[in-house]
Amino acid sequence: MLLLRHGQIRANVTRRWHGSTDSPLTWQGRRQAKRTGRYLRQQHTLAAVYSSPLQRCQRTAYFASRHQGLDIQTLDGLQEMSIGEWEDMPFRELLDRHDFINRATSDIHHAAPQGESIARVAERVTAAMRQIDEQHSDDDTVLVVSHGVALAVALAAFLHDTPTRWVDYQFHNCSLTQFELTPEPVVHTYNEHTHL
Repeated sequence: MLLLRHGQIRANVTRRWHGSTDSPLTWQGRRQAKRTGRYLRQQHTLAAVYSSPLQRCQRTAYFASRHQGLDIQTLDGLQEMSIGEWEDMPFRELLDRHDFINRATSDIHHAAPQGESIARVAERVTAAMRQIDEQHSDDDTVLVVSHGVALAVALAAFLHDTPTRWVDYQFHNCSLTQFELTPEPVVHTYNEHTHL
């Protein structure tokens, strides 16, 4: 499967956490998604497209696959990690006031008020990716459009058997990662964004 992080949103520029906040793509984000679509049309014949329900992923999925004539299948499990009451908080404030990244990494059950833990994100994202994998043959190229933290948590869980390694994986907007789940999880290419 091809894992695609959504295109740029304003919060990516201003360094704020928009997990469950439903943010639109910027002009640059739409441009990134269209360039990804041109690349995919030239390099891959897609068998299916799956996306988080949030609009930044839905629009990225649309631009990335519109020339291949496929419906976008929405899976709630592909959503970004919600940090509840701390949504839209600058990353610097999350670090200085709450030490959030360190606490969430050292205790995978730690969550912001009304937010999700890393353990919960790992559970739902890996379940969604297993569901996708089970519905397709090994020869199918499937596009999965999701979010930076969600994808990082999933790779950590699959490759290291623990989501605590999620901080090892960072994804550029509209980067592509070629990932194989069966028979054993393996990354063939990671965070590829030269097509942008």
